[in-house]
Amino acid sequence: MSATGSVLGVCLALAAAVPPGAESRPPADAAFVPQRAFTLAWTHSIEKTRWEEDYRVARAADGSPLLRLVRARIRGTGAGMEPPDGAVLRRGWYEYVPAHQPQGPLRLTRSPYTADYDWCARGRCRPLGAWLPSDGGITLLWPCQKHQN
Repeated sequence: MSATGSVLGVCLALAAAVPPGAESRPPADAAFVPQRAFTLAWTHSIEKTRWEEDYRVARAADGSPLLRLVRARIRGTGAGMEPPDGAVLRRGWYEYVPAHQPQGPLRLTRSPYTADYDWCARGRCRPLGAWLPSDGGITLLWPCQKHQN
């Protein structure tokens, strides 16, 4: 907890419930996950290739929460999935440090025809649906804070 009395983490909400630009005011039914370091992972629906992205939530200079993608890995290659310049092959994974930081809200497509995203933290992975069930559309994930009383 910070001096401002808030805990950093991420908010998750179905995109249909969040008006554009309203991430600073999460809807009442948004899920709050008090996690400052996590991995978001999934299997590409066509190529069946595993992707993993490591994120960190921190405070910007003005105190607002911000999301950084600090490292990413792709288990192999496929059509439209070429590793970026500078990626290094280690133990079957192309690893790289993404450019263009910090991240804005993530728009995660969650289809009933593919496996859900995995949320991994503290050595344990669970489907994203453990925090927020899918409606088969887009789920928004963004850095946020929960004020403590």
